[in-house]
Amino acid sequence: MRSFLLALPLALAASAAAAGPVSLAEGWNHQRLSLFSSNDYSYGQTLGIASDGAVSLTWKPLGRSDWGARAASWSWAVDRSVPATDLAQKGGDDRNISLYFVFLPRDEAERLQGAGLLRLQRNDAVRILQYAWGGAHDRGKILASPYAPGQQVTVALRQAGTGQHTESVDLARDYAAAFGGQPGALVGLAVSADSDDTDTAVRARISDLTLR
Repeated sequence: MRSFLLALPLALAASAAAAGPVSLAEGWNHQRLSLFSSNDYSYGQTLGIASDGAVSLTWKPLGRSDWGARAASWSWAVDRSVPATDLAQKGGDDRNISLYFVFLPRDEAERLQGAGLLRLQRNDAVRILQYAWGGAHDRGKILASPYAPGQQVTVALRQAGTGQHTESVDLARDYAAAFGGQPGALVGLAVSADSDDTDTAVRARISDLTLR
């Protein structure tokens, strides 16, 4: 135990220092949410999303070198958009893109390293910040998730519509505002689009995703 405690500050420092660009070409796993439809994702220099009256997500677990990340930036673009919806309404919350940041206390992150997203979501200690392009909410509005109240929130960044933008977010600040306290280990990322409730279409992409 003593050797572990001595090593922990070094591990934390290495984790914070190593955070950087996130590959959009490798390490992603498509997670279907419906038996009948799902989105199409393309991986490479950008992560492309095509959603036609469907919903699903793609998930990327993060290694220890990214656990200490406390900020992020990325560019995203939407060429076809769902209409504005209420992102706090269960079963009526279509959006063009959501980018999820999944946190666990460090001891739970150690215990569950390598676990899939569904297993992590069943853990009471998980906390998820979901940044969304969709709805008609004011920028920065924090909405409790109707699917995982107390564990997940949506942070509205862009209202429904087309365009291209670059974002920079303070994960630690938004985590404190949503849940209180400091975030634990950033153990994974996910990207989704949701067009099934309005039976519309999304064509979108993310690029230049970086953790800091």
